[in-house]
Amino acid sequence: MTSVTGDFELTYDELREVARYAAESAQDVLPLFENAHPDDPRPRAALDAAWEFVNGARRTKLQRVTSMDAHRAAREASTEVSRLAAQAAGDAASAAYLHPIAKAHQVAHILRAAANAARIAEIVAGEEPVIGDKMIEYAHQRATPALISVLHRYPPAPAGVSRAAQLMAALDATLRTSG
Repeated sequence: MTSVTGDFELTYDELREVARYAAESAQDVLPLFENAHPDDPRPRAALDAAWEFVNGARRTKLQRVTSMDAHRAAREASTEVSRLAAQAAGDAASAAYLHPIAKAHQVAHILRAAANAARIAEIVAGEEPVIGDKMIEYAHQRATPALISVLHRYPPAPAGVSRAAQLMAALDATLRTSG
């Protein structure tokens, strides 16, 4: 099977592109989780599973299980930074199972890891919004035409009250105007 269908079609190459984008974002911030929780391997396992899929392996139970484990690690994290980093790793693994259904919440599976990385950069810089905005611009530059094509199949990201959700909506908006 070369694609999955629902409200529209997603090819496995497209799913790999989404997973690659999320994995790149998670990889940049995962050390912050690992520094705070050195004995918790769950987010690293999720990121490793994401990279296996990105590099051509079949999507399997491995991506599902490690994603859920990383999200559990996020809920148990001691700081906002470590929570966001673990969540980004979980999102990278779960991207292999992005659903082809036209629901706005699916956009989080595409863009939340990049938004979390931007939010983490803001926090590390002492709550500097300009840093988050620069990270969103960087995430925009990393987006490929294939990723933007997938994004356009979904409704816009839902509005949120958290800063990470605001950053995700900003990234979504800028990607939709560029592609």
